[in-house]
Amino acid sequence: MQKEARPGTGEQAKQHALVQLRQAILRGEMAPAQRLVENELAEQFGVTRASVRAALIELESEGLVERIRNRGSRVRVVTVEEAVAITECRMALEGLCAAKAAIAASDEQLAELGDLGAAMSKAVADGEPVTYSELNHEVHARIREFSGQQVAVELLERLNAQLVRHRFQLALRPGRSQQSLSEHLAMIEAIQARDPQAAEAAVRVHLGSVIDALRD
Repeated sequence: MQKEARPGTGEQAKQHALVQLRQAILRGEMAPAQRLVENELAEQFGVTRASVRAALIELESEGLVERIRNRGSRVRVVTVEEAVAITECRMALEGLCAAKAAIAASDEQLAELGDLGAAMSKAVADGEPVTYSELNHEVHARIREFSGQQVAVELLERLNAQLVRHRFQLALRPGRSQQSLSEHLAMIEAIQARDPQAAEAAVRVHLGSVIDALRD
């Protein structure tokens, strides 16, 4: 039997490096503007420099990495102005997903949203902003999933990945969780009421509030 391909070479190695790098950036383990040195990353992940370079090129297309001529790669810095522009795009797409979810979601899925809303309320009451932020992210993900609008889902995944640093900063801002909670509960209630117009409006109110917070 032929031996399985070593993870240090080929497409398998590129995918390994890609997953590891993407997760490190999204978790905040690699800070904005941090240099990404191909030799160091290749050694860290046990792959070739070529595999790392291919992964960095793909992450550049996702907006997570920027490659600077003659200076290599670094984690891309997303300015407040760009974060606002991305959130404006999210407003249209997530509003669409919420409206679709209000029509398409099953009773079990609506109950799941209700459970997430209750968990968010508990996190705020217990003073756990990091837990709240994770639940916040989960609610948006479930609404996208329940919408069945796959094109919007794929576009939003690319947009949201670029906002991870700003999302964590907002989550830790005093008083932000309390304000955000009421907005998310309104979104959930409108979807559970199967009211697509109200669901889309609630998303727009919430993301408008996010834009105001980004600008503060």
